[in-house]
Amino acid sequence: MKELQQKILALKNEKNALILAHYYQAREIQEVADHVCDSFEMAQRARQAEEETLVICGVRFMAETAKILNPGKTVLLPVPGAGCPMADMIAPGDVMRLRERYPGAAVVCYVNSSAAVKAACDVCCTSSSAEKIVSSLQEQQIIFVPDRNLGAYVASKVPEKEIILFDGCCPIHDSVTENDVLAAKRAHPEAALLVHPECRAEVLSSADYIGSTAGIIKEAFTSSSREFIIGTESEVAARLSALAPEKRFYPLMGGFECADMKKIELSDILISLERNEYEVLVGVDDIIPARNSLERMIALG
Repeated sequence: MKELQQKILALKNEKNALILAHYYQAREIQEVADHVCDSFEMAQRARQAEEETLVICGVRFMAETAKILNPGKTVLLPVPGAGCPMADMIAPGDVMRLRERYPGAAVVCYVNSSAAVKAACDVCCTSSSAEKIVSSLQEQQIIFVPDRNLGAYVASKVPEKEIILFDGCCPIHDSVTENDVLAAKRAHPEAALLVHPECRAEVLSSADYIGSTAGIIKEAFTSSSREFIIGTESEVAARLSALAPEKRFYPLMGGFECADMKKIELSDILISLERNEYEVLVGVDDIIPARNSLERMIALG
């Protein structure tokens, strides 16, 4: 593995490439990345990148976002089949039908969505910026797509707005139940529960902290607690265990893994750099309106 990592790092420097990895990527991939990020930071890093090639170790919507924000760069997704089930739940036509039904509403789009859906919306958001962005909009009616759980959480934090939800979700986070929380608390009664807002309301109601992946990591580092139940993808608990060995971190449930995030392996990154595979492109009709939605997210978030 070390030899493969060294080859990747050497080729990255030779090709003037930047490797961005999401927190849900396997540890050996995080180790070759220039930055390990959540979706919001990844978007910012991609937008500011000066390197000629951006290698996105994540899923397709993240690579599309990088291309939209820095269209002059070559953006590579090492495994083209690394997608996002939530992003696949909504299409531009769904957004247009909601606009027709609620003509006075602003449309806020979670960044976990395709470029075409972003292009059909007014502003994007991440889990860390959703509440702030919804609060900042002048419209009282807000169509929130595609994650019903994040949208419901925002609605609870911004009661002065009418939030219209689309019926989408992250199947991994949505699968966590109240019984899973009770079991985890019985197993680790002294642990604080840190949960991602893509989880159901019944799970969020038991949390000591609710926030984005980056927010969960920050809370775990700064909290005086010594034990934590981590209510998001299991790679986060593994990363925290390595970075803060004096504390204890437990995944909220077994099998808390995103299969799409785990599709990329070290060998895929090496091949991607060697062959310039697989380049991600965004259609000319989508790139400008999608960029407007993303730039507005960055400005407001």
